[in-house]
Amino acid sequence: MKLMTPEERDELLGTFKRDAFHLELKDSYGAAYEDAPLSRWLRGEPNDFTWLQPWLERVRHATRFGRTVRRVRVVSEPLTEYIRWEHSVTPLNQEAGEDIRWLSRWLLPEDIVLPFGGNDWWLFDDELVTVGHFDDEGRVKGSELITDPGLVADCGRVRDQLWTIAIPHDKYRPA
Repeated sequence: MKLMTPEERDELLGTFKRDAFHLELKDSYGAAYEDAPLSRWLRGEPNDFTWLQPWLERVRHATRFGRTVRRVRVVSEPLTEYIRWEHSVTPLNQEAGEDIRWLSRWLLPEDIVLPFGGNDWWLFDDELVTVGHFDDEGRVKGSELITDPGLVADCGRVRDQLWTIAIPHDKYRPA
């Protein structure tokens, strides 16, 4: 299986027509570009957020033209250090136009079936999905492109189910 690089996946934010939705299911991620900013945050040092600017610009560009970029983060509580850091940075995503909601893992519906073995995924326009693949240390290996209509529809159903019960960032108070 050929995997897309994170950069190739992110380029899809310039091509979708209506809606991009991301489901995050991990309590920690390993992206090299986040290592230094996370370490600074853990030490209580200021951050200039230059590492996040390319993503924020992609979101601004998409939302400027009326498209939606949404994300649900399913998290364990108490939050890991990584997720606490992610929570602290989320207002920047919001300012760029991304709508982010939070869902405590224990609130996942008992009958929910998460596609792709519980891996994270992006759903674009209810037409295609990119499934994240990670190594044993949580580092991103790449994303698999899925266009199978049944799998895409499964992701749409999960998105709709979780979006309605997830808590908007401004109202989420981590345990």
